[in-house]
Amino acid sequence: MMSYNTKNYTEQGGEKTVIGGELVIEEGAKVTGLPVLENQPASTAATVEDLVTDFNALLTKLKATGIMVEDTP
Repeated sequence: MMSYNTKNYTEQGGEKTVIGGELVIEEGAKVTGLPVLENQPASTAATVEDLVTDFNALLTKLKATGIMVEDTP
């Protein structure tokens, strides 16, 4: 009986693929299904306070889509 040990595999039934090794995405390939953020316009802040507001808006969008974890209380 042969036994296989692989880092990358799809579980029986195809519901889950595990990548334990390196995943290489070649030029021209397309990845679908990832979260997409709403647009964050380029900052036109003239003050540090305005820049902080713009930056915090970006952090909020990252957290809302699950790209960044929420703050812990």
